[in-house]
Amino acid sequence: MKITNVKTVVVNAEMRNWVFIKVETDQQGLYGWGEASLEWKTRAVCGAVEDFAPMLLDEDPTRIEFLYQKMYRQSFWRMGVIGMSAISGIEQALWDIRGKVLNQPVYNLLGGLVRDRVRMYTHLGGGDMKAVYETQQSVDHQLFADRALEVVEKGYNAVKVLITPPTETLNSIAAYKYAEGAMAAIRDAVGNDVDIMIDCHGRHALANAIEFCRILAPYRPYFIEEPVPPENVAGLAEVRKASPVPIATGERLVTRYQFREIFEQQAASIIQPDLCHCGGLWEAKKIAAMAETYYMGVAPHNPLGPVANAAALHFALSTPNFLIQEDMLSDVPWRWEVVQHSLRTENGHWLPTDSPGLGIEVNEAAAAKHPFKQEVIHSLTVRAHDNAILDW
Repeated sequence: MKITNVKTVVVNAEMRNWVFIKVETDQQGLYGWGEASLEWKTRAVCGAVEDFAPMLLDEDPTRIEFLYQKMYRQSFWRMGVIGMSAISGIEQALWDIRGKVLNQPVYNLLGGLVRDRVRMYTHLGGGDMKAVYETQQSVDHQLFADRALEVVEKGYNAVKVLITPPTETLNSIAAYKYAEGAMAAIRDAVGNDVDIMIDCHGRHALANAIEFCRILAPYRPYFIEEPVPPENVAGLAEVRKASPVPIATGERLVTRYQFREIFEQQAASIIQPDLCHCGGLWEAKKIAAMAETYYMGVAPHNPLGPVANAAALHFALSTPNFLIQEDMLSDVPWRWEVVQHSLRTENGHWLPTDSPGLGIEVNEAAAAKHPFKQEVIHSLTVRAHDNAILDW
């Protein structure tokens, strides 16, 4: 069996473009799908896939580790997120093929089930929440509470919200009160049986981040994500040591090598590799195994498309230190027209699928109805004394 073609299928899903990767073989009807969606870098990722394709043609698609190492090492220059996203999507497609060849779901090839369901969480809102985040203090915090209740009514028992004010080097008391008021409204609405996660998008400076964690601590966040930009691990470690709330990070890191310093400095309690960027399923398993030795949980990042959902399910079902899985199932109403699937949800959980491979199929005709569009940055603010770049 040999690889005969590697191609991309791009689908515009409003908030972002989905980049699906199809790896075809010389066996009739045997191919695999992966996902490499990367906001504002769609064409760059597709170009990287084209560059990797010659390394894969005529190779055996079941030699997954070999082909990963070939793409990673033969390029000589180490990969950033664009190259690693391309590798990740290709690698997922190889697992899809491997599962189909063996007539097994991918989670069985990754060690088998360690749980019988996967806890999920989702967000309070997408694009139509932009005005809420921008107007801040003038906003009625009840809107956050109402949105949280809508999510809970769909069966989730965990939600994520971005209530981080745009920061200067130090925030004013009004900015902290804004965040505290929003958090209080959500907690009052959902009670103590629903976990609340806070995303900071790396907006804070060090002092801001620590104070932000202290102010929100009485409302018991499940974790606070990326309180400072990811470049300075020592700074993140300071936040983690001073914070009364668990700290999560990792969505912008790729390969186990970039995670290594997080582990060595014990700079977080939860890591968040993105399977579409970090190197794919097997690299994510290696990262999770490293995290396990430091008693860290894994909550993979995934606001992406349906193929990413399927890959995340197989990872979560087979990973012992997995905690909770992000999803974005409400981004576009036609999501499951483009990708047929065997995924099942129940009471805020994904359930195992018995379908071979990843258990999905991309409908290329349906995908063609939503061609590539350049994503729009609604607003962009760079502050002189802060690393935060705010994109809505």
